[in-house]
Amino acid sequence: MSQPTIDRLRNYLGQLPPKAQALLMREFERSIERGEDVAVANFVIEQLRSIVRAPSEDATPRTADPMRLLFRPLEPFLVENTPNIRPGQIRRSSLAPVWLWLVREGAPEDIRKFEAALTHPANAPDAPDLDRVTRATQIAASEAIAKITAPGPDRQRLGRLGAPSVVEDIGPIGAVLKVREALDTLGIRLQGYMREFEESQVRSVLGALNMPSLQSPQVLPFALSLVMQRLGSPWQIIRLGISVAGSDDEVRIAGTPLGVTVTMAIHDLSRVTNELRADIKRGQYKNIVNHLKTLHDGVRGLRTELDFRTDSNWGRQLAAIRSDISNGMKSEIDGVPGRVRRLLRQGPDKDVTASSRLDPTEIDETAALIEFVAVCRNYASELAINEVTLRSFTELQQYIETATENLVESLRSTNPTVRAFRKMQVQAAIRFCDVLFGPDYAMLMSKAADMARPGERKTG
Repeated sequence: MSQPTIDRLRNYLGQLPPKAQALLMREFERSIERGEDVAVANFVIEQLRSIVRAPSEDATPRTADPMRLLFRPLEPFLVENTPNIRPGQIRRSSLAPVWLWLVREGAPEDIRKFEAALTHPANAPDAPDLDRVTRATQIAASEAIAKITAPGPDRQRLGRLGAPSVVEDIGPIGAVLKVREALDTLGIRLQGYMREFEESQVRSVLGALNMPSLQSPQVLPFALSLVMQRLGSPWQIIRLGISVAGSDDEVRIAGTPLGVTVTMAIHDLSRVTNELRADIKRGQYKNIVNHLKTLHDGVRGLRTELDFRTDSNWGRQLAAIRSDISNGMKSEIDGVPGRVRRLLRQGPDKDVTASSRLDPTEIDETAALIEFVAVCRNYASELAINEVTLRSFTELQQYIETATENLVESLRSTNPTVRAFRKMQVQAAIRFCDVLFGPDYAMLMSKAADMARPGERKTG
């Protein structure tokens, strides 16, 4: 990106209200968590943070949210509203209880100095070095967390933190704060967005990961999470484990420190499966295509590149994902032809009244479902929905083609009430044709409907 373009972007972001800046930053952080457009998201977040951190011209006090500043190294690893997290993730909801514990008893003196530094005028002669104070406080926090989580009498006090999820997260929080510099260095060493995680890139990433401070079982998953955020297909993180093991055998891979990559990849596929089921249940099909592609590519990739045993833990987990996808989609796919028939069925003219209407929302939902079935054909085999998808798609093709032609012919009715309702059905049918057969066929049916005139019914 050229410097003038960067300057224009900074000017635009700088003119946004603080709440809008915070909302935009959070949305890009979420896109990073989902693995979408990581390079762009990281760039925009960097610009926003530089704007937020910029000293004001009138040398006003350096006010900031101390908890957010202290925990900033955790941002790439935070997840929202997730009861079950994978290695390399931390619940955002755990930050506030840990902060309160640090203020109350974990490192109260260090937190007090930290908060005082934040309120000190930036341009005063005795202004403290905020970065140095922040880092010192992060080290103090990590040491306090290490003390309370270590075996011994102090560990009994973990119950005061609150929910079990907070107790689960506090150790990883301290570990990430301790190795902040190493994670920053890794982020610099990593290449940009890696659409295909090729062998040369695998070697490069393994070299970047080769830092002693990143090799502990507690820290390594966070380093791997940074790598996953750079991958076009996050499931490809397993190639690190395969490379280190020198084999695709799951037993050999599990015996290496990078065996955790398989656990992380399977967990992410399970999360996408849950999101797919939730979207289907809510009738939201906007992200269905992305979910299906992610699951198809991920399941196929793991089944192709790893030698799973069907009775192993990983093998059972992958089989469960395929089963969940199949069970969650079969009934939805199987019900689409019925929805189409309800809308396009040409009942007796005597049953049509002046109040007969089609629900536009139902038409929109049905068109989305038809597209959903059509898209499923591309991924049906790997996701164990081949039979139901093929049956429903064939039924839709046959029914919509026949129903559209019959409805166009019905527009020749001389009854204005019947004609008005049939016209609604024809418009819905043409929309379905556009989804199923393409715009050319839909246009042909639209022209036929325009040419249909009352009282001109075709003869034998």
